[in-house]
Amino acid sequence: MINDQVKDFMVKDVILASPSTSIKEVMTMFVREKIGGLPIIDENGVLRGIVTDGDILRAISPVDRRIHDYFSLITYVAEEGLEDRISELADREVIRIAKTHGILTVHPEDEMKKVVSLLSKHHFKKLPVVDQSNHVVGVISRGDVIRRIQETIINELN
Repeated sequence: MINDQVKDFMVKDVILASPSTSIKEVMTMFVREKIGGLPIIDENGVLRGIVTDGDILRAISPVDRRIHDYFSLITYVAEEGLEDRISELADREVIRIAKTHGILTVHPEDEMKKVVSLLSKHHFKKLPVVDQSNHVVGVISRGDVIRRIQETIINELN
């Protein structure tokens, strides 16, 4: 099982977004598809970013805006409400809040031990699977790994 390749247990029917997809559209996809993240690809299918439910939560978190008046040394703190923040961000392009640099990926031929190592070391929930041209061909999640372990090792122990 540990020598299984990513292509043996990755999800091939990947839900994707384009860089111009709005944050509210991505949120709708998350809810409808019961997922917590998805790759962002350009018109050629090349990976440009990844967005997760955590990215969205961080983006809509109320902002503490401070205005300093150096003459009277008064600090004014305006806490923006959550509803206002969501309204402000809903139509923004998702690429503006997505991770676009340093994205860790795996290839279909990589072994499961590499996936386990990356997911555990970096505390990621999912990894995009890309081909040699950086086109998204699948995605693999913690759940996929756990299912594979359960199917191949746990069942054999019984």
